[in-house]
Amino acid sequence: MSQEPDHLHIMKVGLCFTASQTLLSAVRLGLFTKLGSGAMTGKEIGRELGLHPRGIWDFLDGLVALAFLERSGNGKEGRYRNTSTTAMYLDKDQPSYIGGVLEMAHARLYGCWGNLTEALQTGKPQNEIKHSSAPMFETLYGDSEKLEEFMNAMAGLSAKNFQSFAEKFDFSSYKTLCDVGGATGQLSILVAKRHAHLRCISFDLPAVEPIAKKHIAAAGVADRVATASGDFFKGQLPKADVISMGMILHDWNLEKKKHLIKTAYDALPKGGALVAIENIIDDARRENVFGLMMSLNMLIEFGDAFDFTGADFVGWCKDAGFRNTEIIPLGGPVSAAVAYK
Repeated sequence: MSQEPDHLHIMKVGLCFTASQTLLSAVRLGLFTKLGSGAMTGKEIGRELGLHPRGIWDFLDGLVALAFLERSGNGKEGRYRNTSTTAMYLDKDQPSYIGGVLEMAHARLYGCWGNLTEALQTGKPQNEIKHSSAPMFETLYGDSEKLEEFMNAMAGLSAKNFQSFAEKFDFSSYKTLCDVGGATGQLSILVAKRHAHLRCISFDLPAVEPIAKKHIAAAGVADRVATASGDFFKGQLPKADVISMGMILHDWNLEKKKHLIKTAYDALPKGGALVAIENIIDDARRENVFGLMMSLNMLIEFGDAFDFTGADFVGWCKDAGFRNTEIIPLGGPVSAAVAYK
């Protein structure tokens, strides 16, 4: 007698927004930062965060069950503390904090994803552009404070991936790197710290340059990391032996992806390399759940933008004239797709 299919996976995924909002609310409230390296009772946490008594223990014990908190003792005398993971990544006082992107998810992405059905039916963005004529990036770059907040959030998310790239890519035969869409200069900073022989350029729009300069100076690598500004859809890119694009290509439609790849090809010397650090989807499109969800996020944000497979990247780069390619896994869903001229 055959066993009936289990419905639990359906229910888990269908209601996973409940777990998501529990974590996002904890980040938004600053729970993990407030706990730091210490422990508190539910009553103490409620007082510190201004919580109503009704939800305190469901909220905290839910986070225990989700493995985001640890608890010693039971009942209302139980004491809650961070796990080693939340202590490292969700305490704002730690340099490894990645909660900025979760704060953004709580503030705007969660609401936008509520319109996924409409995005699938229309192919149109479901973000702020629905209520104004200005695209997201245009609005963002018009407000220097919000721009830096956004870039810091992205930097927290990208730090481990960029560090892994700095460690895994063979820079021994190269002297210069230009990071296109360099934002805070994070990738250039990490590469320069790892490889003392390299000179790096962080390239982005003029509004970003002061932000990058500040971060580069604070990192103590201003003698080897410079900034340059411009629009990568207008004119040439700075010449370099390696041109990197960290989470850049997925923001654009196919035509603009191909344009960026060809512009990079033109700026590289023979033997030079283009590196795209992305949530590269597996060629069979069966395994990289995060990459596939991020591609849906690009639909919600931009409409015609999308994440892509390694095979997609290989095809585009061959069309541009690159001689060979490779995919370097960086950890989790992220890889470095490399094309050599």
